[in-house]
Amino acid sequence: MYVIGIDLGTQSLKGILVDAQGKIVSEANCSHDPIYPCPAWAEQVVADWLHSFKKVVHELLENSGVAPEEIGTIGMDAINDSIVVIDHDGNPMMNSIIWLDRRAEEEIKEIEKRVSSERVFEITGLNLDSSHTAAKMLWVKKYHPEIYENCKNILNVASFMVHWMTGESVVDYAQASASMLYNVTQKCWDEEMAKVFGIDPQLLGKIGKPEEVCGHLTENSARELGLTTKTKVIIGTGDEHSACVGSGLVKPGMVCDITGTAEPVAAVSDKPVFDKIGNLVETHHHADARWWLIENPGFVSGGSTRWFRDNIVRYDNYDIMNVMAETSPIGSNGVVFLPCMQGAMTPTWNGNARGTFTGLTLNNTFDDMARSVFEGIAFGLRDNVDRFEEIGMDCSNVRIVGGSTKSPLWCQMKADLLGKPMTATKSAEGAAIGAAMLAGVAEGNFKDLDEAAEAMVELGRTYEPDLNKKALYDEAYGRYKDCYASMEAFFDKCYS
Repeated sequence: MYVIGIDLGTQSLKGILVDAQGKIVSEANCSHDPIYPCPAWAEQVVADWLHSFKKVVHELLENSGVAPEEIGTIGMDAINDSIVVIDHDGNPMMNSIIWLDRRAEEEIKEIEKRVSSERVFEITGLNLDSSHTAAKMLWVKKYHPEIYENCKNILNVASFMVHWMTGESVVDYAQASASMLYNVTQKCWDEEMAKVFGIDPQLLGKIGKPEEVCGHLTENSARELGLTTKTKVIIGTGDEHSACVGSGLVKPGMVCDITGTAEPVAAVSDKPVFDKIGNLVETHHHADARWWLIENPGFVSGGSTRWFRDNIVRYDNYDIMNVMAETSPIGSNGVVFLPCMQGAMTPTWNGNARGTFTGLTLNNTFDDMARSVFEGIAFGLRDNVDRFEEIGMDCSNVRIVGGSTKSPLWCQMKADLLGKPMTATKSAEGAAIGAAMLAGVAEGNFKDLDEAAEAMVELGRTYEPDLNKKALYDEAYGRYKDCYASMEAFFDKCYS
């Protein structure tokens, strides 16, 4: 039987239709844009996601000629650290508050009066931070009590889409581990954290494995998708977790650089590993339930390049940015960009941080600014890879998946900066492939994710580092670190 893999991202929904051997027979996508109603807020109209989902599934069927009754299983991944509040009929009660949103800074300060950030990290593997779902749930509870008290669930986005399809309220281990309500070592909801936050974690759903079948399409969802009620639906996972699966990271000793609107950087481990140096990287669960994912869940990456393209370059493709950046030398003629457009997750976690350009003179051009955007994001990658190595993780095998695989300039820049070879996946749609791999295992097309990876993960070009450029990149990286350290006090004074 065929399976469908769906990746619901910040700016678009992508889908692939895959046969029993793991071959992609059809692809489709549909764009949608978040809204930013206030500074540091970010929301999504939930109906936009449903529109994108239905449109993509219809296109997959139409373009492939595959009959609806031949679709065995749907696998869904979606953006992490985002919530959808639903009523008892399953309808959204407000816009989704998405991962980019930082409105819950005050709620986090209140929590810190009850429990230390060190204790939260010890139990959950997470920083006590407004980006995580429990903080957003607290904000809803405080400012919209009438919604909170009358809701059925407060779901992650993938969980909401699964609920829309099946009526079931479920969440996988990986997304549960991003809530601040979960014990990452014991793999269950944590009573102490639930009490500290004053939130019942059952609102997020019953925990299970991503590839676990939780139900079939309801008559209504089957009709709207153009499918049948015979189609099964798995619990699914988060987009960064699915991207790791789709890049072949189904065993320890591998690192994945995932470039979408955000840029999660993740390493696979066979046991919980805690960053006791400075909590730069967190401890999550992998979408493969055998493993843990040690990761920085993502600073604003593709979101920064899109912002620069739309508001500075004002040209409707990314090729011009690559051409501009290539004409500027390493170090961008002194221009430094901090990719903190919605707060920082690197080189420290700081919800008050803001994106900045510094070092501009009358001699600088848009070319220098374009390159500084690419470099600033690459510096964020290095922050995290350096930390992985500092806590003893193997970073010799680095994979690139996502949008930056389409930019040889950017990929080579990262390899030169790290001084390590980096291998790009052949397809930029690693998350959708991961979702299809999970669905393929559930369908019985593959016995496990290792077999699915052998069949479906195709690697593209390997970028070998030019070690002659390493010293220049090290110097530029030092300026980036110094710039952030100098600016952090200003961020905290002006935006807290």
